[in-house]
Amino acid sequence: MNTESAVKEKKTVALVSVLAAVFLTASKTVIGVLTGSLGILAEALHSGLDLLAALITYFSVRISDRPADSDHHFGHGKIENLSALIETILLLVTCVWIIYEAVHRLVTGRVHIEVTYWSYIVVVTSIVVDFTRSRALMKAAKKHNSQALEADALHFSTDIWSSAVVLVGLICANIGWHYADAIAALVVAAIVIYVCIKLGKRAIAVLLDRAPEGMLETIYETAREIPEIATAHDIRIRNAGADVFVDMCIHVDRTLTIDQAHEISHRLEGKLHQKIKRCIVHVHEEPEVEEGPEEGT
Repeated sequence: MNTESAVKEKKTVALVSVLAAVFLTASKTVIGVLTGSLGILAEALHSGLDLLAALITYFSVRISDRPADSDHHFGHGKIENLSALIETILLLVTCVWIIYEAVHRLVTGRVHIEVTYWSYIVVVTSIVVDFTRSRALMKAAKKHNSQALEADALHFSTDIWSSAVVLVGLICANIGWHYADAIAALVVAAIVIYVCIKLGKRAIAVLLDRAPEGMLETIYETAREIPEIATAHDIRIRNAGADVFVDMCIHVDRTLTIDQAHEISHRLEGKLHQKIKRCIVHVHEEPEVEEGPEEGT
């Protein structure tokens, strides 16, 4: 798939996620206000921040695939990682309000809510919508190596579980145990915190240029597959959105011509492109000496 088609597909799936978030936020807010259910209101606030996160994701994927320019030599890919970090912060804001309100209701005993058929309809609809869009987002994220779309997919897949918890709370409230609604809201907050930790750690790691896990070993193994490469060292790896940038040095026979050494570098780059999606490789060739640097230094 060419770059233009990939960008179009990413934008389409992100836009569908935005429209779904608009629908869920509106429906949950209306039903939550009418029934007084903290669980549903918590879900409505969660969906409202989902909408903001989906909008951020939509605009980030529109920008992230722009080519490098005079001000951004490595392209604009890191806006996807910044988008994922902003989602984490928004989710933490959600948790603060949910936990405060749930604890307040449990302490004061103001836990009575009105459960109607609409309460069940909006929650079940939310589960179906979140399941559908999380699958579509994850499929596109894996296809195009997009952290922004993957963050959205993980986000909405946990929404399925939080909605299921709210559904259980509504069922318990319907049979007279009204405390279940506030407890369900606390469980939702715990799920959201888990997502925050997972997404936040990944986004910060990329923004701080931490080497992707396991990729260093992959590059060493690939270099060993080419017999003309005596050793590889000074390997540096960084992510920027969907792109992986690799800088490395290799040692080759000092009697080779420049063209021959360059051909070896091209062969290494080709193998790395096969193993790492959207990999941009820069290889520096050095002549092998009798006592060269040890591999990995």
